[in-house]
Amino acid sequence: MPDQSLTPPRRSRFIDMVDAGIRLGRKVGMVDKACFDRDVLMEEVARAYGLDNFGDRWFVEALDVLLQSAKEEAGLNAAGDFSAMKQFHHLLRDRLYAQMWFDRHPEILARPIRNPVVIVGPMRSGTTRLHRLLSADQRFANLRSFETISPVPRPDFEEVLEGKREDFRPVLAKRILKVARLANPRTLSIHPTGPYEPEEELGLIAASFYGMKFEAQWRVPTFARWCEQESAVSAYRHMADLLRLIGWSQQESSLRPWVLKTPQHMLDLPALLEVFPDARLIFTHRDPKSVVGSTASLAWNQTIIYADDVDPKAHGREWLRKSELMVERMRQARDAIQKSQMIDVQYDAMDNDWRGSMERIYRFLGLDIAPALPAMQDYLDRSAASKRVPHSYSLAEFGLEEGEVYERFADYISTYRIPTANAVGVTRPPIAAG
Repeated sequence: MPDQSLTPPRRSRFIDMVDAGIRLGRKVGMVDKACFDRDVLMEEVARAYGLDNFGDRWFVEALDVLLQSAKEEAGLNAAGDFSAMKQFHHLLRDRLYAQMWFDRHPEILARPIRNPVVIVGPMRSGTTRLHRLLSADQRFANLRSFETISPVPRPDFEEVLEGKREDFRPVLAKRILKVARLANPRTLSIHPTGPYEPEEELGLIAASFYGMKFEAQWRVPTFARWCEQESAVSAYRHMADLLRLIGWSQQESSLRPWVLKTPQHMLDLPALLEVFPDARLIFTHRDPKSVVGSTASLAWNQTIIYADDVDPKAHGREWLRKSELMVERMRQARDAIQKSQMIDVQYDAMDNDWRGSMERIYRFLGLDIAPALPAMQDYLDRSAASKRVPHSYSLAEFGLEEGEVYERFADYISTYRIPTANAVGVTRPPIAAG
C-alpha cells in the first residue's frame, strides 16, 4: 500500500453541479423536497404501482431506523437526499413487484437452493477476485451486476421470456453505472464492474433496508448499531427468495449451486447458516492494514458524494471499528461450524499463486478444476487488459496509525497466519498456541 497525501480525495465536480441543480430546482418548485416519513413513502409507492403487498413486515422497523438516522445524522446534501429518495422508492417498488411474482408464480418459492458456495471475508480482502474466478465456472450459478441493482423483473417480464421484449434491467444498469462513473470515477476503479459482470448479493440484503450497503454511503451510526444488535434471519430469508426469483428469471437450473459473496456475511454468519445450512464457506484473509485502509477509502469515496462535511478522522475510526467487529463476529460464529464445511484462503497466496489456491478450493468442493481453468484464465486476462487505475490509499488519510491497527488485530493475524507488510517488511506470524 503506497504512501499517500494526508488529505483524502474530494468528490467530483459533476456532483457539485448536480447538487446545485437540485437546490435550484427546489427553490423554484420544480424538484420535491426529501420526505423521510415511512408511511408517506410506502403510500406513494403503493399508489404509483397499484399494489399493496410489501411482503414480510420485518423490514418496516429497519426502514424506520434508517430513515431517522439518515435524516438526523447523515448530513445529506441536496444530491444526497434526492438520491436517498430514489433508492427508497426503488427498494419499496421491488418489494411490491417481488410479491406480485410470488403470487403469479408460486413455483418460484419452491425452488431449492442447494449447497451454495459462500465467500466470507472482510471488505477488500480479495472476495471479488475469488467470486469472479468461481463464477467463470459454468457449473455454478451467479448473480450479474444488473440483477443486484434490479433483482426483481418488471411486470412484463413474461414477454421477455417469450422473446417479445427486451429486459430493461441491463439497460438501466448501464445508465446507473455511467452516472456512477461521473459521480466518482474512483469508486469503479476500486471495484470495477459492468452490467453483466458477476456481482455480490449485498443489494438483495439491502432489499430489507438492512445492512452495510447503507453504511458505506451515508453516516448512519444509529442505524449501524441497530443492525449490529438485530437478528438478520428475516433479511436473509428475503434474500433467498430473491435468489429464487432471479434463478427463475434466468431460467437457471436449480441443480447448479450459487456462488455468493458479500462482507455482510462476516457479521451475520448465524443468519446465513440458518437460511443456508448446507452452505460451503470459503474464508478470505488479508493484512488488516490493507483491509482497514482500503475499506475506509472505498466508503469515503461513496460518502463524500452524499454529504459535504465528512470528517476523515471520524470516518477512519468508524471503519476501523467496523472492520474489527466483522472479524470478531466471524471468529465467534466459526466455533459452531464444522471444519469440513469451511476453508481458509490468504489474499497473498492468491496473489502469488492463484492457480494453486484455486486447486485447494476445488479439492475442498470435491470438483475437478480442469474444465474451469480456460474461463478463469480468460477472466484474469480481461482484468489485466482493462488497465484500470490502481486503488491508492493510506491509513494516514483517515487519521489512523499502523501500530494501532496491528495491535487491535494481533490475535486475528496470529491465529490465521496472515502475512503482514509492516514498517520492517513482510512477516508471517507463528501459529497461535492452542
